[in-house]
Amino acid sequence: MEEILQLREFIETQRYHDALLLIEEMEDMAVSDKFSKIKSYSTILLLHLIKQAVENHTTVSWDLSIENSAEEIAETNKRRKASGFYATDAELTQVLERVYKNALTRASLEAFGGAFSAQELQQKFDKQAIIDKAMQRIIDEQAKLI
Repeated sequence: MEEILQLREFIETQRYHDALLLIEEMEDMAVSDKFSKIKSYSTILLLHLIKQAVENHTTVSWDLSIENSAEEIAETNKRRKASGFYATDAELTQVLERVYKNALTRASLEAFGGAFSAQELQQKFDKQAIIDKAMQRIIDEQAKLI
C-alpha cells in the first residue's frame, strides 16, 4: 500500500521519472513473488513424482498433490491481461532443476519411511525423466489456460 501512495505522490508532483522507477520496482516485486510461488509448487510436484517413481505406486493424495501443484504453477505463471506466460518453458525447467535437491531430500524423508538417504534414493530413478514428467504436467496445465 505504501508504494501506491508514493506513486500517487510522484504523479501529483509531476515526478514522472520517479513514478516510472517505482512502477518498475513494483513489477519486479510481483514477478519475484510469482517465481517464489512457482518454486514452492515445483518442489511439491517433484517430491510426489519422485515418491511415485521410487515406490512404484501412487496414492490419491499424491495424485492430487501433483495435479494441484501443476495447476498452481500454470495459473501463477499465466499473465492476466497480456497473453502468454511470465516464465518460458526453459525458465520453468531451470526452476525444476534448482528445487530438485530440496525435493529429493524431502522425498528421502518420506519414501520407504525415511529408510534411504537422498543419495541412495536418487539411485532408484532417473532424475531427468522426473524433471521431464514434471515439465510435461506443467505444459499440459498451461495449455488448458490458453
